[in-house]
Amino acid sequence: MSTVTFLVLEGVDKGKVFRQLPIPVTIGREEGNVLRLNDERVSRYHAKIQTEDSDVIITDLDSTNGTRVNGSAVQIRRLRAGDQISIGRTMLLYGTMEEIEHRRSGRLAPAIEQGHGVQTVQAGELAAVAAAVSAEVKTEFEGGEWRYRDDEVPPLPQKLSGSQAARLSEVFDYMHKAITSAVENIDANEDGTEIRLGFNEWQTVQAVQMLLARYSRAVSDPEGAEL
Repeated sequence: MSTVTFLVLEGVDKGKVFRQLPIPVTIGREEGNVLRLNDERVSRYHAKIQTEDSDVIITDLDSTNGTRVNGSAVQIRRLRAGDQISIGRTMLLYGTMEEIEHRRSGRLAPAIEQGHGVQTVQAGELAAVAAAVSAEVKTEFEGGEWRYRDDEVPPLPQKLSGSQAARLSEVFDYMHKAITSAVENIDANEDGTEIRLGFNEWQTVQAVQMLLARYSRAVSDPEGAEL
C-alpha cells in the first residue's frame, strides 16, 4: 500500500509526525480525516493527497483559507520530498528525512513508503524530544555540507532539573520561531528545485547561526563566553 509521511513544523500540532499514512490522505480539522489538524483556520476537509502515474499530488478542496506549497498558493501541485505545505496556521514538511536527503543528493528517492502511524512530540518533554529527533533526523558532515544520515544525532541531556529543562525548551522555542519566520516567505521556482530567500530572512538565519555559536561557546567556556 502506498503511504506518505508529514512532520508538523508549525501550528498547534507542532512536533507531530504523521508517519506512513496510507494514500489517499485527506487533511482537515474534522474527524474522519486521515491527517487531522487542530487548527481553526483549517477547513473541515481542506486538502487531499493522492497518487497519479507514480506522482504524489496535493489538491485543495476549495478550502476557505487556501493551500500553499513552498510559499505559493496552489489548487493542485505535485509534491516532492522536502516541500513545505501551509494550511491555515499549520506548516507541514512532506517526506521522511531519508527521502529529503535522497532528493538533495540528486539520487532517485522513493516517493512513497509502506505502513502507517502517528507520533507526538510534546514541548518540554526532553526524553520524548530526544527519541523523536534520534529517530527522525539523522545527520553527518560530508564535504563541508550538512547531510541527513542513518546515524543518530547527538542525544539531548536526560537528567535535567525542572528549571534546566524549562530553560532549554525556551532556547529551542526561541530559535525555532526565528527559523520559522525566515522560511515563511520563501519563493520557490515552478519545479521546486530552487528556493529564493529574501535578504531579511537570510539575516535571520545568520542570526540564529551566530546565536548557536555563542550558546556552544557558553557551554564549553562559561566564564569566557558572552550572551
